[in-house]
Order: sequence, then structure tokens, then C-alpha cells
Amino acid sequence: MDETIAGTETAQIPKQRGESLQDTAVRYAEERHWDVFPGTWLEAADGVQRCSCGEPSCAVPGAHPAREDWATVATGSATVARRLWAKQPVASILLPTGRTFDAIDVPETAGFLALARMKRMELTLGPVTCTPDRRMQFFVLPGAAAKVPDLVRKLGWPLATLDLEVFGEGTYVPAPPTRFGARGAVQWACRPTPANRWLPDAEELISPLAYACGREPSGRGRGRGRGRGR
Repeated sequence: MDETIAGTETAQIPKQRGESLQDTAVRYAEERHWDVFPGTWLEAADGVQRCSCGEPSCAVPGAHPAREDWATVATGSATVARRLWAKQPVASILLPTGRTFDAIDVPETAGFLALARMKRMELTLGPVTCTPDRRMQFFVLPGAAAKVPDLVRKLGWPLATLDLEVFGEGTYVPAPPTRFGARGAVQWACRPTPANRWLPDAEELISPLAYACGREPSGRGRGRGRGRGR
């Protein structure tokens, strides 16, 4: 998950092991042209890692926005990103959706099933993350949030029965190597590479994703605490 990405083109995200969160955030902005913004962070209290928000029962400790106006703080400038993380070097790295990409969020088991099917279909994938709460997020072109409900209905699936969500404008996803408290860090299932710089449209991936989610018990209604500003 943290190896150096092969290739010599500029659109590559170097290895994250030993790299500061500041450097990683800067590289997302500089090399991938993604907007980034710092979120909360983890603080040690009585030997326990707690979220800087101060909420003892925080659903995603250290992995949500630290301020309500996060959408105005998000930047695609490497210089500004470096300045933001200089103020709080251990802040999580969050990526606003609905700008350079949307993200289709599914359970991890469904996500890996869909990935296997996509490879058999020889589909071109964008980056895909795995989160510590056992979710996977597939990066696709912006506009997916508006398209997916109709696409799923055309495939014959009632969207309300699928544990599938799309993060578009006004939402965000955590980026590797952001940590969710003691549960672990967000990792790449499919890393950003020069080959997947150009993202797929949601229409290209929705069939295997909906099929995989349809085989899973619906998780609708669970409070997952991801992708929404706080």
C-alpha cells in the first residue's frame, strides 16, 4: 500500500512511509491536482488516542473536518497546502468531492468482489481507497452523485436496498495515510498512478458495483460518520 509508484511521469504519488502528512498533502495537490484540506487529528489522553474535536464518542476520531467552513479552506495550491499543515502537522488529510472527482462508497467485501469483476472486464479504474471502517471508495469523474441513482434503477436495483453511496459536491473523503483513531489508516486498494490519472465515468463502474452490493446484506441506515461536513 505504501510502495513507490512505478513510472517516470509527474502524476505519481511517492511512497508515504516516513513521509510527513504535510508532504503527502502537498504531493496530492501538486502532482494529482486534487484539492486538500486539513481535518482533525489524534491526541494522546490517558494512554488513549482521542480526536482533537474533544467528543469522546467521535465516530471517526482524527478523520473529519476541524471547522465548519472546510469547503472554503480546501486548496489545490501546493504552497497553501504546505502552509496549512505547517500550522498543525499531524492533521488528517481530507479531499473534497464534487470538484476533481466524486467517490462511490461501498462495503469492503462488495468492493473487492467488484474489483475482481472489473479486472475480468478489463475496465480502467481510478484510485480506490480502503478505510479502517471496512469501506471502499472508488474515485470517478465529478457528476456521479447526480447520475448514480438513475443508473442503478436502470440496472433493476432499488437504490434504497443497496449499501452504496456517492460522495459529490459538499462532501469529502479521507485520504491515505489518515488514521481513524486506533482502528488504523486509510490505504490505497488501487494507488494513484500515471495510468489512472484520467478517471472513469460512474457509468463504467456502476454495474459491477451494484451487482456486488446486491449480494451483500443492506447496511442502509447505519451511522457511518464519513463524507459529511461537521
